[in-house]
Amino acid sequence: MKRIQFGQMSESRQMGIVLALAGGFMDAYTYTIRGHVFANAQTGNIVLLGLNLAEKNWAGMFSYLIPILAFLAGIFIAEFVRGKFRNNAFLHWRQICVAIEILLLIAVAFLPQSMNMAANITVSFVCALQVQSFRKLNGIVCATTMCTGNLRSGADLLCQYFRTKDVSLRRKGMQYFLVDAIFLLGAVTGVLCTNGMRERSMLICCGILLVGFLIMFIREDLPLAEERARD
Repeated sequence: MKRIQFGQMSESRQMGIVLALAGGFMDAYTYTIRGHVFANAQTGNIVLLGLNLAEKNWAGMFSYLIPILAFLAGIFIAEFVRGKFRNNAFLHWRQICVAIEILLLIAVAFLPQSMNMAANITVSFVCALQVQSFRKLNGIVCATTMCTGNLRSGADLLCQYFRTKDVSLRRKGMQYFLVDAIFLLGAVTGVLCTNGMRERSMLICCGILLVGFLIMFIREDLPLAEERARD
């Protein structure tokens, strides 16, 4: 009898939905209740950093510089975890990164308003872990903590589809728009939860990520998994 082989769910469509929801939630949370800072994509923070530099507002500059540095640190830690636990038999290295995200975000939920900078630093670090660990989902290279690159890639693939009529290009292009739509849903959810639960609303995001952590215990048929570039 032929032995069935299985792949890992870390690049599945289900995982992409979970991560995009969490990504939108985190960005809405930090902007809504933690001092109007964008913790996910650092473009906004870099622009605001430049604005404060131009105005010689050193204190304001510092509040935007630190999340950027935290984001860079998160990239390094994700790569350290990948190198250290890549061959772990029980937990996939990406599961370890998600577990770190959950633990840090639980801490964020209990930080008072007087510690907004610490909260933003932590969320920026978490977002970097996520964007570095999950770079390909359901066969496409995409991000779950920011939208601009996905919009460009989706529009590019649709343009190619209209030119070539290759249905696979349309399918891939729509996947990018789906990720961004789920990110938007996560942002709306984040705003609604934050308005009601304030700082503690981050616990909802932790619950979303916990679903992703558990999903990665599932093994999928290898023919489906090998369509994706697995680490």
